[in-house]
Amino acid sequence: MLFGTDDIGRPKTKAAANRLRSLNPNIALPLHQVHFDENHRNILADYDLVLDGTDNFAARFAINTACHQLDKPLVSGAAIGFEGQLACFHSHKGQTPCYRCLVPTMPHEGDTCERLGVIGALTGIIGAMMALEAIKIITGAGAPLYGRLMIFDGLGAACRVLDLPRDPACPVCGD
Repeated sequence: MLFGTDDIGRPKTKAAANRLRSLNPNIALPLHQVHFDENHRNILADYDLVLDGTDNFAARFAINTACHQLDKPLVSGAAIGFEGQLACFHSHKGQTPCYRCLVPTMPHEGDTCERLGVIGALTGIIGAMMALEAIKIITGAGAPLYGRLMIFDGLGAACRVLDLPRDPACPVCGD
C-alpha cells in the first residue's frame, strides 16, 4: 500500500514517491505531476513500458493514444467498489487491440470511485497484478494479457479472462 492517512490532501505522485523511497532509497523516481492529456505525450517517450492506474477515462484515452503513437506497451489497471480489471496493450502494427478497442467512446462517469468507493485491498491486488504483467513484459516470461481483459471479482473471489477483439474502426489503432 502506497498511501496512508498522512497523505490525505497531498499530491499522489509525491506521496507515492516518498513511500517508495522509504522502501528503497536508491531508486530514481522522476515525477510528472500533470493531468495527463495529449499535450503530455512526450513524457512517455523515454520509458520502455507504461503502467496506467489513472482514475478517469480522459487520461486513459490520452495515455493509450500516446502509447500507440510511441509504440510503447501499456499495462492498464482499474478498480471500483469490489471489482478490478487488468489488460495489456501493445497495438504495434495492429497485432493486438488498444484500450480504445475495449472502450470506444467516452463513458458516462457517473459510477466513479468518489461516488461508489474502492476497497484499498483491491487496489493492492490490481497493482500487484499490474507489476506482475510489467515483469512478464520486461523479461519475456509467460504470456502477458495482450488482447485479453482480466476481471477480478473481490466479493466472489473469482477471476475471469475475456478475449478482446481488435476493432478495425478504432480511432487509435484501426485500419
